[in-house]
Amino acid sequence: MRDAPVTLAAVSGAHGVTGDVRLKLFGEGVASLKPHRSFNGGALTLEKLKDDGKGGAIARFAEVTDRTAAEKLRGTALTVPRASLPPLGEGEHYYTDLIGLPAVSTSGEALGTCIAVENFGAGDVLEIERPTKKRFMVPMRLEAVPEWDGERLVIEAVFAEE
Repeated sequence: MRDAPVTLAAVSGAHGVTGDVRLKLFGEGVASLKPHRSFNGGALTLEKLKDDGKGGAIARFAEVTDRTAAEKLRGTALTVPRASLPPLGEGEHYYTDLIGLPAVSTSGEALGTCIAVENFGAGDVLEIERPTKKRFMVPMRLEAVPEWDGERLVIEAVFAEE
């Protein structure tokens, strides 16, 4: 487990005139933000949070008191320490734990580094960038990624063929 900050949401703009902001959520909806009161190393203190009904949220931070201040936050990522996230169950993973891991094939070939994790609806897909900068994608399923331990991803060789 790495200690890098984890981004849970980003400010997409101001909402109203009292300093509320709209949030684009990256976790499991508003519920993933509710356990946290402080973001960005204590720079933002959450006072109010509600679902916007469109897959995002509306939030108010103690430090943001008017629309001008809210507009200045546009594009700001809301982060929390990795250690503050709930423990994972068997077979679960946080994207942040996968990004940056080296990838090797089951035959021992160094494949590159995991640079992104996507989910298009059927499950998580890892994007691996080879040292040549060429990229390939592999599903995060047991038959394709039989092993990962926080230090590296082991990818079934057949999924890594060019």
